[in-house]
Amino acid sequence: MALATDPEWWRGAVIYQIYPRSFQDSNGDGIGDLLGIARRLPYVASLGVDAVWISPFFTSPMKDFGYDVSDYCDVDPMFGSLADFDCIVGTAHALGLRVMIDLVLSHSSDQHPWFVESRASRDNPRADWYVWADPKPDGTPPNNWLSIFGGSAWAWDGGREQYYLHNFLASQPDLNLHCAAVQGALLDVARFWLDRGVDGFRLDTINFYFADKALRDNPPLPPQDRNDNIAPRVNPYNHQLHLYDKNQPENLDFLRRFRAVLDGYGAVALGEVGDAQRDLEILGEYTGGGDKVQMCYAFQFLGNTPLSAAAIAALYAKLGQVAADGWVCWAMSNHDVVRHVTRWHLSPAALRAYLTLLICLRGTVCLYQGEELGLPEAEVPFEALQDPYGIAFWPEFKGRDGCRAPMVWQEQGLHGGFSAAPHTWLPVPPAHLSHAVDAQEHAPEAIIHHYRRAIAFRHANPVLARGALTDMRAEGDVLIFERVAGDVRMFCAINLGDAPAALDLPPGDWLAVGGEINAAHPGTDGRVHLGPWQPCLMLNNKGAG
Repeated sequence: MALATDPEWWRGAVIYQIYPRSFQDSNGDGIGDLLGIARRLPYVASLGVDAVWISPFFTSPMKDFGYDVSDYCDVDPMFGSLADFDCIVGTAHALGLRVMIDLVLSHSSDQHPWFVESRASRDNPRADWYVWADPKPDGTPPNNWLSIFGGSAWAWDGGREQYYLHNFLASQPDLNLHCAAVQGALLDVARFWLDRGVDGFRLDTINFYFADKALRDNPPLPPQDRNDNIAPRVNPYNHQLHLYDKNQPENLDFLRRFRAVLDGYGAVALGEVGDAQRDLEILGEYTGGGDKVQMCYAFQFLGNTPLSAAAIAALYAKLGQVAADGWVCWAMSNHDVVRHVTRWHLSPAALRAYLTLLICLRGTVCLYQGEELGLPEAEVPFEALQDPYGIAFWPEFKGRDGCRAPMVWQEQGLHGGFSAAPHTWLPVPPAHLSHAVDAQEHAPEAIIHHYRRAIAFRHANPVLARGALTDMRAEGDVLIFERVAGDVRMFCAINLGDAPAALDLPPGDWLAVGGEINAAHPGTDGRVHLGPWQPCLMLNNKGAG
C-alpha cells in the first residue's frame, strides 16, 4: 500500500502510540525492541490507523526510560540498531503507515557529551548549553522552581559551583535554548531523522524549551485553582503558577525555525503541552498561523474526572475562543497516565462510546497501545516498580508502570506472547491474558472490532476528519454537535450516561449512518431514542448521495 500524498494527512488522522519497551520483544531479553515493532506493524495497520508514534528509543542510561537521551542520533543497543529503525520505516511505509518519533528537546541525560563538557568548566565551548545559575548568597537554589518529579528543580554541581536546572529528574538537565548553538544542534537532530525517512515528530514537553532569563520566582497558586492534570495531587509542583519556568514567548520563534525544517521535508510535528492553567491558550499559540507546529497534544481527556457532555461542550467553547485557528490532538490514554478504562471505571459500553466520541470530534486522535484491547491498568507491586516517579511518591501515587505493562498478543503464550524470556522488564498481569489479541480476533463482541469499525467509519466520512464542528451543546448526558464540510453535514449525538435518553433531530433530510458502531435510528415517533452510552449519527442525504 502506497502512502497517500496529501500534505495535510495529519488533519483528523488516527495515530497509534507505541511504547517500545512494552510492545514486542524479538530477542528474548524481556524488553521490547525495534525489530519487535517491525514484526507487529501489520497488526497495527489492520486497525486502520494512519501513523505510528514511537516513544524514545535513543541511546540512554534509562533513568527515565529513554526520555533522558545521551545520543540523539543513535539507537540504544537495548532496542537494536539504526538498521532496525530503517526496517521499521520501510515496513511501515509499505503498509501505508507514517512514522513519527518522540523527540525530547527540552533536556538531555546528564551523560550526554554536551552536558559532560558543559559541567566541566564555566568557560568551555558548551558552558552555556544548559541552564546554569549561581546560588543565592546563603547557598540555596537561585529561585523557587520545582521539579515535576518532586523537590527543587535545581541540582548543585561542585565542579562549577553552580546549580543547573532540571524540570524533571536531576539526571535530566535542561538545555539552554537561549543559546543559538543549542537551537542549531537540535535542528540538526531533526534533520538526521528526517533524512532517515521519518514523517514527523511528537515533541515532548514542547512548552518547556525556554526558561525565564531573569530566573524570577513563580508565584503561588491558590488551592482552589490546583489540579492534577500535569502532576499528581501529592506533588507540590501543583502549588505554583508556572509563569517563568516554562511557556516563555521566545519559544514561538524557535518553533517557526523548527517548522521551516519540517516544511523542507513535508513532515509534521505534534507538540505535548504540559500546563495545568494555560494549555489551551498555548495550544492556540503554537498551532495557529500555519508557521509553527501543526498540532498539539492536550491533557483535558487524560485527567481523573470522567468526561461529561457539559464539560466537553465547555471545552470546545473555550477552544473556539483561544485556539480557533489551531489544531488539537486528543488522547484518553498514554504512557504517563492510568489507562482510561480503569481511571474512569468504564463498562464495555462506555469504553465504546468514548471511542466513538473521539472519532466524531474535530481534531486528530491518538490511541495508546493496548487500549483497543480494553486493557485495564496493571497492578504492579512496589518491589516490581521501575518508574522513579512512582517510587518517589508511593503509595499515594503509584507511578506510570501500570499503563506500561507489556502488550498481550497470545492468551496462552508465555508472558502473553510478548517475550520468550524467563522474566520481563515489567510483569504481565494474569488479568490481561484474556484481553490478548488472538483471544479477541475471533470474538465478535470484542472491543478490538469496535475500534476497527470506528476508525473505518471516520475514514469513510471525511467530514469527521476535517469538517468544522458547530452547534455543540449538552442536553443532560447527551453531547450534541454537527460536523460540516461544504454541502455535507453530519449530526452527532452521543449519550455519555447510564440512563436512556431521547432527542429531536434538527430540521433536515437525514439518513441514519453508523449502524456498524451501534448508532441509533429514529423511532416511529420521529424522535431518536438513545440507550445508555449509545450514539446517534445522521448524515444529510445530499452528503450521503
